[in-house]
Amino acid sequence: QVQLVESGGGLVQAGGSLRLSCLASGRTFSNYAMGWFRQAPGKEREFVAGLSQTGDHTYYVDSVKGRFTISRDNAKIALYLQMNSLKAEDTAVYYCAASLDRGSYLPLSGGQYVYWGQGTQVTVSS
Repeated sequence: QVQLVESGGGLVQAGGSLRLSCLASGRTFSNYAMGWFRQAPGKEREFVAGLSQTGDHTYYVDSVKGRFTISRDNAKIALYLQMNSLKAEDTAVYYCAASLDRGSYLPLSGGQYVYWGQGTQVTVSS
């Protein structure tokens, strides 16, 4: 069982930066592939960024490539999402999630993630 708690969201002007954190309970955090999802009002949930369990495979949705960076610190049992050059269309609730998949495989579907945080709101004003 893993519990995930996100933090770091808030209100920022377009062009600004935020760093989201996701702290995990449990000592097996390093065994999971991790991802960040977001959901804006009236829109479907979107897979924003992911990192394989081994850390050698990452994924970014096209709209955030070059602006967002996902990273993890297994010693601190934390997942991060550094978001730069934020745009109004990045406004959403952001969720971190953990998948049971190990190795270099990185699942891209939300249905493959079994543990979810409660979400943190990111609002970008234009």
